[in-house]
Amino acid sequence: MNQYVTGTMIKRLREEAGMTQAQLGEKIFVSDKTVSKWETGRGYPDITLLEPLAAALGVSVIELFAGRDVVNTNRVFNLLRMKFYVCPVCGNVITSVGEAVVSCCGITLPPLEASEPDAEHAATVERIEDEYCVTLSHEMTKTHYVSFIAAVRDDGCEVRKLYPEWGAEARFPINGTRMFYWYCNRHGLFVQRVRK
Repeated sequence: MNQYVTGTMIKRLREEAGMTQAQLGEKIFVSDKTVSKWETGRGYPDITLLEPLAAALGVSVIELFAGRDVVNTNRVFNLLRMKFYVCPVCGNVITSVGEAVVSCCGITLPPLEASEPDAEHAATVERIEDEYCVTLSHEMTKTHYVSFIAAVRDDGCEVRKLYPEWGAEARFPINGTRMFYWYCNRHGLFVQRVRK
């Protein structure tokens, strides 16, 4: 049950808000005994109550699931903090520039760890006028493909989503581009710094 709301988190947030169990219960239309059951681990909130419970406690639903506060301490963009998440259900690509709790299709996603490319996943980066053209000689079938190629710049990230049976290539503006990432659906995330 560590992927569901914990009673410890509910109790801590309720007490920090200066509410009694009865006051919290009134806000979300349940009894104080129900709140007590949640806080002592003898029951769990119904999924339909998660949004009102989070609102009453002054946090996001994701923070309730995480069991901890999610605070953005990253005040400026930092290339080294860039994280990528890929949903195994729908293929969504999500990025963050610091600590985050990310979920998609009901699944909490771990950040991907980038590796140096091997021979099978090597990228060719060509400079064509004011763009970089990133090309991989990777198969692009329905069962084995590169899902995306991303360029991380001084001021953010640009992601090009790819699909099976397309070519594994993308173009990005040169200005400020420092790193390229790409994701193979079987072998994971790869990273390459821009060579000047």
